[in-house]
Amino acid sequence: MPRRGEYTEVDARAPSQPVALARVGVRQVVASEANGQRAVVTVDPGEFGCAVLAAELADEWVELASGARFSASNNRQYRQAIRDFCSHIDASVPRPRTASLAERDPDLHLAVTEWLRVLPTRYAAGSRTPGWLASRLRILVGRRIAHPDRAVDTRMDGWVGGALGLRRGQTQELDEFSRADKKKLIAAAWTDALAVRARLRAGWEAAAAGADPRTEGWADLRNLLWAVANGACSFREISAGLPGRSRWPAELHDQLQAAGLDTRSGKLAVSRHLVNQLFLSTFDLQPYRILLVAATGRTPEEVTALTEDDVEFGPRSVMIDFTKNRARSRTRQSFSTPPATGEGAVLHPAKPRLDAALIVRMLLEANRPLAAQAGISPVPLFLRTGLAASGLSVSRMNRLSGSGLIDWMAARGVSVEGVPDIRRLRKSVKVEKAVAYRGRVSDIADDHSVETFRRHYAHGTTLRVIAGDVITTAQRHWFTQALDGPVVLTPEAEESLGPGRVAAALGLTADDVEKLRTGQLDMGVSSCRDPFDSPYGRTGQLCPVAPTRCLECRNAFVLPSNLPQLLLFAAHLERLKQQLSPTHFHTLWGQSRVNVAEAIRSHTDAEIAAARSQINDQCLTLHLPLASHVEFDA
Repeated sequence: MPRRGEYTEVDARAPSQPVALARVGVRQVVASEANGQRAVVTVDPGEFGCAVLAAELADEWVELASGARFSASNNRQYRQAIRDFCSHIDASVPRPRTASLAERDPDLHLAVTEWLRVLPTRYAAGSRTPGWLASRLRILVGRRIAHPDRAVDTRMDGWVGGALGLRRGQTQELDEFSRADKKKLIAAAWTDALAVRARLRAGWEAAAAGADPRTEGWADLRNLLWAVANGACSFREISAGLPGRSRWPAELHDQLQAAGLDTRSGKLAVSRHLVNQLFLSTFDLQPYRILLVAATGRTPEEVTALTEDDVEFGPRSVMIDFTKNRARSRTRQSFSTPPATGEGAVLHPAKPRLDAALIVRMLLEANRPLAAQAGISPVPLFLRTGLAASGLSVSRMNRLSGSGLIDWMAARGVSVEGVPDIRRLRKSVKVEKAVAYRGRVSDIADDHSVETFRRHYAHGTTLRVIAGDVITTAQRHWFTQALDGPVVLTPEAEESLGPGRVAAALGLTADDVEKLRTGQLDMGVSSCRDPFDSPYGRTGQLCPVAPTRCLECRNAFVLPSNLPQLLLFAAHLERLKQQLSPTHFHTLWGQSRVNVAEAIRSHTDAEIAAARSQINDQCLTLHLPLASHVEFDA
């Protein structure tokens, strides 16, 4: 049996190797970094006093990682959770060596509860790390509970099946780019992308004109490019064959200086120049990533993960399959492209073209030779090169948001307000969608859930301004309706109507004044400026809501002769108030009740008493259409 200090390696990529071999010693998982490189993540239970507990948790992690193919970052989170909890057990449990998930003593459920209490104190307020660590530990314990041959104290079931016990925390969301900043960024990216393409084409043309430097000479730059392009010579061979810097031809000095390389670094500068002339670097990929994120509206993670197998070209479109590992989703989206020739073609576009198909073709053109030389298939769209001690280093671009963008923006003289983060470009696209779809979240959140949109995108400055405008417009609309009520005319005001400034101020013509005085425009509770121009109906249609809504209409004129009907209508509203619920009555008739009360209040007590006598003497009734009686009686 292995003793402490002996190591048993477990490779997550080789599930045929039994995990049971790793009962003692270091637990090890081989995973992939974001840039494609291999990383080894280890946990040594022997580091802790609670070695048995650490081994139990580490075994669950190794088995889980071998099946789930976790990234190196995810594996490090599990490792951190195991180390943090085991360190807590060592510091707080009296006999840590006897600690085990299968034993009731010491009480690990109590230890977990205490760990969850003190865990947030070691991180900044609102940090998401405590929640991540607690959830990773709960996954491992839950996995062990689910195994029929592994005993776990039953008191742990409550925590695994119940609430986590910690808040998820919060993150500082990024705001979108302003339209001016986005325009500058895309213009600089387009200019740089065209320059990179021109540089690579010139480099491959020079390589095609070269020959084997071992027979044709090492001082000719075209021969050196031919050797790198065809993989005929290693960089060590090129450095060995290249003459000393003092014997370089003037052409080679000029080309290196034009590329911004320091010739004083000698043969290393030549090697860097050769790679730069033929292949893309992380720096060169920045403009293409900016353009493709802006053209597709997808996340940087989805864009940099694309390969040629994810792309299907059509006559006037390109179909792209996007994979979002975080959401475990794969979606297909089509992007139209203008024709290159014929009708509708633009030979000299006035501004950068956000054409997804063109950007993808440019990337495939640049990366096919490199992928073929490195034996990579299918061809990744974002493939980068660099010089390493062993020679040419080829890997996929780091999917993380900040890889080289700040340096690229500084080199190109692009400055933006706020944090220079490409994820803000994705949010700018979301804002444009929100404007185009008039705020319909179901259409905006077409590549994620509605809750994700509300949590990560709806907080942006632009959307807040738009929402504020919508609210202000709605308030203005209702305030206008509330304030634009009828015009109440006193007897003196009615007498002053006629050709002159008073009628003109009210928007009345001499013909309108005459119709008002003769009762031709009497609608019952009020008179109307024009019954065929109602704000509640179509122009030319007789007002569909008269007389029940006259007291909420800007066309209404309340004359002294309308006072009896106003009193009857007010009494009718009071009876209606007793029949309807307060909420229902206020919604339907609240504004009318306020307006009719204000119109009655503008008359004197003597006028109101005279109007009531007229109602009794003439047996007047409220003039309402038959349909209105049906509503009132219901």
